[in-house]
Amino acid sequence: MKVLVTRSEPDASDFADLCRAHGLDPIIAQVMEIRIHEKRVDLAGAGALAFTSANGVRAFAANETRRDLPVFAVGAVTADAAKAAGFKNVNAADGDVESLAHHIGAERDKAAKGVLHIAGEDRAGDLVALLRAAGIGAHRLTLYEAASLKALPDEVVRLLKNDPPEWVTFFSPRTARLFVELAEAVNAASRFGDMRAACLSDAVAEAAGNNWRERRVAPERSAESLVRLIAANGGAHA
Repeated sequence: MKVLVTRSEPDASDFADLCRAHGLDPIIAQVMEIRIHEKRVDLAGAGALAFTSANGVRAFAANETRRDLPVFAVGAVTADAAKAAGFKNVNAADGDVESLAHHIGAERDKAAKGVLHIAGEDRAGDLVALLRAAGIGAHRLTLYEAASLKALPDEVVRLLKNDPPEWVTFFSPRTARLFVELAEAVNAASRFGDMRAACLSDAVAEAAGNNWRERRVAPERSAESLVRLIAANGGAHA
């Protein structure tokens, strides 16, 4: 069963491996490219780090060697990336900026010296503003860019038009919107009715639109939960 993977690398390849482990046939069709900036990281006044994506973790790790600060991660995927990067004190929220701000507020002692949010140029929500409104010192450092690609690969366009995959996976609202736009640009969106969209959250499903044969939301906000959803609804291991 073919599964289109719209994540950016290196996450796309990791998720493709997870799909194969469940007997699925992944096809990578990333719509964004992650570009990490080289920048000095000033940790003065930061008692904790906040990450709202795994790419933020990678961008920090590419620019700074310290791993001793407590980490607040937006969700399980980002928390796993922080642990893989060598952080030991990792706290995971429920998958969105609001829950992350609430979680940091509940662990105010760890954030007493201030929170440094490692972010990309495009952000969903304003974590720094939420924290400051709660009386927690916070600053933002932009360390990467998720650059939109101009077109889908030719082989993906041919697949969409001639032999649509059973599933398309979406991990963020922006990725879902970009994929729809790129598919519409090559007159491939008419085949959405033949495909099912597997989405990491309700917000992602909303961004994907309602032209699909079916939209399904993962029970948990993790790559493992998303692939289990697919496998349980038509995959080789169903």
